[in-house]
Amino acid sequence: MPDKAVIAQGSRVTLHFSLALEDGAVIDGNFDKPPATFVVGDGSLLPGFENALLNLTAGEKVSVLLPAEQSFGASNPDNVQVLPRRKFAGLLANSTDPVVEGTVLSFTDTGGFEIPGVVKSIDEDTLVVDFNHPLSGRAIRFTAEIFSVIPAGVQVMEFKP
Repeated sequence: MPDKAVIAQGSRVTLHFSLALEDGAVIDGNFDKPPATFVVGDGSLLPGFENALLNLTAGEKVSVLLPAEQSFGASNPDNVQVLPRRKFAGLLANSTDPVVEGTVLSFTDTGGFEIPGVVKSIDEDTLVVDFNHPLSGRAIRFTAEIFSVIPAGVQVMEFKP
């Protein structure tokens, strides 16, 4: 009987996973859905989550609390911007969907990419908008159950009757 394949760069992995805050609140996962499949290193998972899977085999489980730097990153104070309130006059005056603290606004950068920002505060002259990922600066519990591991370079043929 051959040895079980070990998760390494380029492995095709099928798993259930969950992401939770330190208090146990689940923020994402698929334990109540079909398992997901990805290739280690393809960008589907953040590197810290992938690193927690390395060297595991099918049938194994892992649960690890990752510091912010290994999950969504540390909160960067340079990503918090103070913007003139007058630029948002139309949004702030709209009584059907007013902008308040916690509102997520969509901005477009100079390259045409959409960037979300969370309104942290509003005063008479300014809006403070945080462009950090909403989970930055937070430790994340990554839990996974591995169903299958196919080594890098092994061709997978799908059969469809």
